[in-house]
Formats: sequence, C-alpha cells, structure tokens
Amino acid sequence: MKNCSNRCRGILRRRRAAAKIHSTPSVQLKLASLRQTAEIIRGGGVVAYPTEACFGLGCDPRNSAAIARILRMKHRARAQGLLLLADRRTRFAGYVNSWGEHRAEIFASWPGPYTWLLPAGARASRWVRGDHRTIGVRVTAHRAAAALSRLCGLPIVSTSANRSGRKMLRTARAVLQEFGAEIDGVMDARIGHRVAPSVIRDGATLRVLRG
Repeated sequence: MKNCSNRCRGILRRRRAAAKIHSTPSVQLKLASLRQTAEIIRGGGVVAYPTEACFGLGCDPRNSAAIARILRMKHRARAQGLLLLADRRTRFAGYVNSWGEHRAEIFASWPGPYTWLLPAGARASRWVRGDHRTIGVRVTAHRAAAALSRLCGLPIVSTSANRSGRKMLRTARAVLQEFGAEIDGVMDARIGHRVAPSVIRDGATLRVLRG
C-alpha cells in the first residue's frame, strides 16, 4: 500500500522470513502485541485477532492481495464476501452507502455483537462484498479488536479464524497450530465471553439471518 510506512513493511518482511526458516513457527515468533498487529495490517499482512466469541482473520479491506490470502487460508469462495469490523461507525464511510430507515435500531445495537447487512458503498470492493450488493459491518464491543481498528485508522476485515466447515478457534495457540506459517501474526489477547458468533441482521428488513 502506498501509505504504508517503511517500518511496517520491514516488520512484515522479517516475520515472513522467519516463518520460512521455521517450518513449525514458535508461539513467541508469531504472537504480536496490539501495536505490532496494527503494523502488520498496515504493511499489507494478514493477522488473527480476538473478537467477542472467537479469533478472527483480518487485514486492510483495501488490500485485495491480503484478502485473497485470507480466502485461500479459509478455503472460502470470493463470492461469499466478508465482514468489516470497526471501533466506531464513522469508519464505515464509503463502505456503507446508506444506513436506511432503521438506523436508530442499528446504532443502538452498537458497540455489540451485531452485524448488519447494508447497501455497499463505492469503497467496498468485490473482494469484500463478494457477489452481494450489501456489506456486513459491526462496531465491536471487544476492547482489543476495537483498539486494533482505532490504531489502524480503518475498518478491518473480519472472518472467523478457521477453515471453512471447521469449528471456530478460541485461543491464539489454536490459531497458530492451525495456520502456522500462513499467517503473519496473532494478537496476544483473549476473546470475549460469547459462545456464539455475532448475530447477523438485514438492515432493510430487520430480519435475523444468523443467531
């Protein structure tokens, strides 16, 4: 990315080089602080970070190469689309075209484990929204995830850190065991207390699609 600092790129290069040397990366090698995780995202990398119910895979939503890596890691079709997570709703400017007539209910549900499907804006590429005209967005109540979005200064791609069809991963160690050298860093923090993933609702009809 043009706006990425040399420092971000340098950290990412060092982590990837270390991953090639170690066929089974150590936990310490891949665990990252909040600030390091943000630097990896800004540098074009792919990370895992804690959310309300499980670890999520994330990256810069403007970076198609990073999104493509996440889709390969999950064995997920691009047509399905991905969600965006942020610390506040203003981060979704350009990604959401309109909040619609139910905006009061949408805003009242945040921050919290509620993902809303809303008309996609011009900034929401097909890599993010898939074959849909809507995009899923959530303002998270998880402190570490919110802090990550705030430090990056943008919404973050959010999809559960697991291969498609497999169970959600709830610890950093489980993520490292599953993805190993495929991932650039795993935030060293714990998930929230939810058992189920976020509730997904249609912003136009208020219909519950998941949860």
